[in-house]
Amino acid sequence: MYTIGQVSEMFDIPVSTLRYYDKEGLFPSMERKNGIRRFGEAEVEALHVIECLKASGLEIRDIKQFMQWCSEGPATYGVRRELFERRREAVLEEMARLRRTLAMLEFKCWYYDTAIADGGEERIASLMPDRLPAKVQGLYDYAHGLESREAEPTPA
Repeated sequence: MYTIGQVSEMFDIPVSTLRYYDKEGLFPSMERKNGIRRFGEAEVEALHVIECLKASGLEIRDIKQFMQWCSEGPATYGVRRELFERRREAVLEEMARLRRTLAMLEFKCWYYDTAIADGGEERIASLMPDRLPAKVQGLYDYAHGLESREAEPTPA
């Protein structure tokens, strides 16, 4: 069993947030001893799932619904699975967006490193948009949506 302070440190979550989660019913079977919350392995595992769902963009009211489904037992396996599939797809979409963002950032770092080294942008301009060095061309193309995900370059 863990105290709220220990769980706060383990997850780097404020104690106030843990109290809020408890108030919202996200730890329905949490034990209390003399009014003090005691987090068991079930609450710790629930917190891992809660943090995952939050990080995936799910709101507390929807996480609360998920926890309700969990308490309803096996009859809700299907809807729980659907929830995780939707969150998985949302995370994959966000990752694709972030990879494009990273490609643009990497391209622009190369661009300005080169401009600084050259003392200007003239040479770069002569290479744009399709005669850049191969790795940089991949970054440029990916950032501009000109290549598929399979052709995604590795950042520099």
